[in-house]
Amino acid sequence: MSRAFVKDDAADGHVVIPPRPALPSGVANYVTPRGLRLLKEELVDLEAERGRLASARNRGTPDQARDLAVMRGRIVALEERIGSARLVKPSEQPQDEARFGATVTLREADGDAERVITIVGVDESSAQDGRIGFLAPVARRLTGKRVGDQVPMPTPRGDRPFEVVRVEYRAE
Repeated sequence: MSRAFVKDDAADGHVVIPPRPALPSGVANYVTPRGLRLLKEELVDLEAERGRLASARNRGTPDQARDLAVMRGRIVALEERIGSARLVKPSEQPQDEARFGATVTLREADGDAERVITIVGVDESSAQDGRIGFLAPVARRLTGKRVGDQVPMPTPRGDRPFEVVRVEYRAE
């Protein structure tokens, strides 16, 4: 079990550490350059927050002990995630095919609706920003596709055919 989930240093011994986004056992932790940078920035922020907690006025209280235990757990979990990261450089991907790190522009086959989706790591995903984790069904449908290929994509009206109109790897 991950050290992040073993918290015997909290005041009551019971602390729940918020989990990182799911990454199934045996699946590589692929990250984009942007994703790795964001993880490292998050670690710096957590370490700064831990320092502020350690020097807070409520020093030695059960609340402080719990907060520090949670912070330590989050830091350990994040360090493990960074340690397992496998950086995928956009320049090393096949430029004509949607793979990890690709930004894919799709157009609805029978209309003008367009979608732009970037395939990213699990920690970097944000559906509202069009950044879809590589394990998500939509990303899996896109992987391996080229310009001109048809892809069934989920819509409020069910799966609809979309055409891949652009595949690009953007420097971040």
